[in-house]
Amino acid sequence: MRRLLQLAIALLLVTTLAPAQAVKKPKPAPENVEWIWQYTPDDTNKQGRENDLVQDDRFRPLLDQFLTAPQTFWGAPVNGRYRSLASTALDHLTVPGSVLADENRYISISGCVVHFCPARGLLWLDLNGSHHLVVFAAIDWIKADKPTTDPAAEYTLWLFPNDSLSGAQHPPAALLKALARWTAQPLAGSAIVQNITHAILVDPDGTPHELAPATLGIAPHPAISETKVTP
Repeated sequence: MRRLLQLAIALLLVTTLAPAQAVKKPKPAPENVEWIWQYTPDDTNKQGRENDLVQDDRFRPLLDQFLTAPQTFWGAPVNGRYRSLASTALDHLTVPGSVLADENRYISISGCVVHFCPARGLLWLDLNGSHHLVVFAAIDWIKADKPTTDPAAEYTLWLFPNDSLSGAQHPPAALLKALARWTAQPLAGSAIVQNITHAILVDPDGTPHELAPATLGIAPHPAISETKVTP
């Protein structure tokens, strides 16, 4: 399991560093995100309208604008290139979850992958000010000897902010609160809370940082009892 994580991190570094000098910085685009508020909860829908939001013609351009870091955890490379982070986020939000608003400032959009809801996604936005912090988080199954139906199956939390949150810039408390609430939710149709044992924070330039899940607001997983066989 550890080898798989190390390989993903190594691939992420290679993917990031190799083309770095050839990439031209795009001109900054206007940050118009206020339209998302219409999809947050109201008196008739307590979980918001995530399905309608994902189908809004403005949603994919928003992902393309804010989610530009390289990723290597999702999908197989085609011609040496991995799926874009924007497309990866869309994959993880396709099956509707919720659109929640906090403190009239933060929005959390959740969902999962079609036909494989253990692969879950969260898009978190801070709408304060003229420049918005946008973070995509994904829960990725560590493909080892335990199926997703096993409560002991292990997962990695990947975090991709559009501004660096490593070093002196720590994840804001509102983001940690949203991550804690989201990761504590059981898998759809079961009582299983995913066992997140690894966390990777990826800078906008693609530099990965392995962190303890607890530093990102992830609560310790409930103790898993083992069946003892009496000889």
